[in-house]
Parts: sequence; C-alpha cells; structure tokens
Amino acid sequence: MARLPRLIVPHQPHHIIQRGHDQQVVFRDAADHTAFLDWLKEGAKRFKVAIHAYVLMPDHIHLLATPADSEGLARMMQWVGRYYVPYYNQKYQRSGTLWQGRYKATVLDAERYLLLCSRYIELNPVRNGLVASAGDYRWSSYMHHIGAKSDPLITDHRLYWALGNTPFDREIAYKLLAEQLPAQAEVDAISQATLKGWALGAEEFKTGLEKQVSRRVSPAKRGRPAKKAKDPVTSENASKDLEVSKS
Repeated sequence: MARLPRLIVPHQPHHIIQRGHDQQVVFRDAADHTAFLDWLKEGAKRFKVAIHAYVLMPDHIHLLATPADSEGLARMMQWVGRYYVPYYNQKYQRSGTLWQGRYKATVLDAERYLLLCSRYIELNPVRNGLVASAGDYRWSSYMHHIGAKSDPLITDHRLYWALGNTPFDREIAYKLLAEQLPAQAEVDAISQATLKGWALGAEEFKTGLEKQVSRRVSPAKRGRPAKKAKDPVTSENASKDLEVSKS
C-alpha cells in the first residue's frame, strides 16, 4: 500500500520528532546546540513557522510548531538540515547522513493536547534520566515558559497566554503544570501518533480534520465491515419468491 503524504495542516500545532541516524549523537557540545537553534530561529522566521516548545536531546529533537501554510514546516526542516549537517560533518570529520530518514509529525488537537505536548517535550530530559528537573536542562524552552529566561525562538501559543492575565500568572501556572509528569498513557499516545503520522485528538476533532483535508487522519479500523442485519420482511418475501420459482 502506498504511503500517505505527511499530514500538515496550516494554522494547527504539530509535534515533530527528528532522530539521529542509528541513534547516533547529533549534538556534542554547547556550540552544536547553539548553531542548530540559531538556524532553527532563522528558518522558522523565513518559512513562517511558529515554534511553541522544543528540546534538543543528545540524539534527537522535539518541536511543537504551527506552520502558516502547508509547505513551511517541511521547507524549514530541510533548510535547517542543509546548514546543520555540513557544519556537523565538517566539525567532526565525518560524511553522510545525520538524520534517520524523514522527520515524523502529528497534527494536534490544540485544546486537548497543546499544553500536554509542551510539557511532554520539555520533560523529556527528566524522563530519560539526564537531569533531575526540567530547569536543570539548558537546551529546551522550559526556562522561557516559567519566566526564568526569554527565548527569542519561542512564539507563545494562545493557550499558554490563557493560563493567566499577567506574565507572572502564566509562568506560575505553567510551572505548576510541569511539576505533574504526564501519565505513561499520555506519553505513549503522543509518541505513537507522531511516529505513525496520524492526527492526535478527540474523535470530533479528527472527523472535522478529515473533512478539511479530504483524507484519512487516523488508521482504518481493522477487520471486515460488519454485516448488515437481514430485514425479516424482505427475507420472508425472498423465500416465497424462491418457492414460487421452483413450483
């Protein structure tokens, strides 16, 4: 079966994962992280993609982003790779691909999953045992969201603004949210939807999205379609007709 094109929906938030080839390290020192973030900031501006949250892990990245059109997200990722990969290869005297195939992405139901996904991204270093708390990890958007450091890469989503009437209120509210680790079922739901490229949200969200993009946004149900119940009146008439034809 032919693979469906990657699902990208303008003005909807997307969770993106890009992994290093064969799980190899893609950021070795502070200069690597800084170079990547600088190119990401420029690429996001150039291709009109709003970055709401991110984390740079040693061997992969997570982004939470909203593109202004259907092409911007892919063009941004390609543009950043076009600069970062040669930089990395030259610095570490290597050649060949750095990333493991295409980046993975899922469209999110913002009302239900945006803040959850933001926490999922920023708490990734904690889940992976790199740090004891999200504030101890330098290469994420967490410090921006709790007001400890302004990050020019970040465009705050309206749902983040809805956390409070003042910056202080929003930052405290977000910090309290982030102190609650997402449940494993929530982590799995976000991971699986992203890796498989299906939309993540309530059924009504996915139904509306399918009408908008005129394609499936979630996997088809397994098994054969259920058989329709026979109409007893129709069945009885069919039996009588058969008896008449035999006589």
